Amino acid sequence: MKITTFNINNINRRLPNLLRWLRSAKPDIVALQELKSTDDDFPASAIGKAGYGAVWRGQKTWNGVAILARKAEPVLIRTELPGDQDDREARYIEAAVKGIIVTSIYLPNGNPQPGPKFEYKLEWFRRLRLHAAKFLKQDVPVVLAGDYNVAPTASDIYPTRSWDNDALIQPKSRAAFKSLVAQGWLDAIRNVHPSKPMYTFWDYKRNRWPRDAGLRLDHLLLSPAIAPRLIKAGVDRAVRGEEGASDHAPAWIVLR
Repeated sequence: MKITTFNINNINRRLPNLLRWLRSAKPDIVALQELKSTDDDFPASAIGKAGYGAVWRGQKTWNGVAILARKAEPVLIRTELPGDQDDREARYIEAAVKGIIVTSIYLPNGNPQPGPKFEYKLEWFRRLRLHAAKFLKQDVPVVLAGDYNVAPTASDIYPTRSWDNDALIQPKSRAAFKSLVAQGWLDAIRNVHPSKPMYTFWDYKRNRWPRDAGLRLDHLLLSPAIAPRLIKAGVDRAVRGEEGASDHAPAWIVLR
């Protein structure tokens, strides 16, 4: 079973790219982020014709998350992260697919920092940790997939000082990610590739894609109930180089 996470950065604008990738990669489950589409404008028909069932939560202009399942209909569990009734941003969705609970997470970027956006990022992380802990207590097979907007260590960003003030690599951001993983989650891509960069994001600015000036922001965390099934993991880098591409590439795992 192949499970992927992909920040599509506007699903309607990148729909040809997405459909082409679905045809070639044939993932069984896909967590999408940054739909930048309302619920009504989500391209359910085109995705259905490609052989995928879908659940989604859209938001006009910003955010938006979805879960796709090949030749199956995801069973929607929730469309928001618990813990803050006033949080209206479409950043979390959770579904059951083929015996596994899968999330699509679009964690807040947090810039500029310091400031309220960074505090929102850290608070969102706190809520995610509380929710994730419940899964571990229940001992169920879970994949926390998504764009976490954190490069967890120095090896997850190209050699540079230009991002030093960015929320993606702040000590507090990295500590929040580390503390989530420390609950007992397996960082699947880093587990399979302990020393390779495995970048998933290359900013459009400053020629960063041609220079391979990337960051690893997209992660798949596995609960102990499913971690032993991990056999492969990778990043579909070539997708980032296509015409009209998202600034992210799909990250994926294969489970036994």
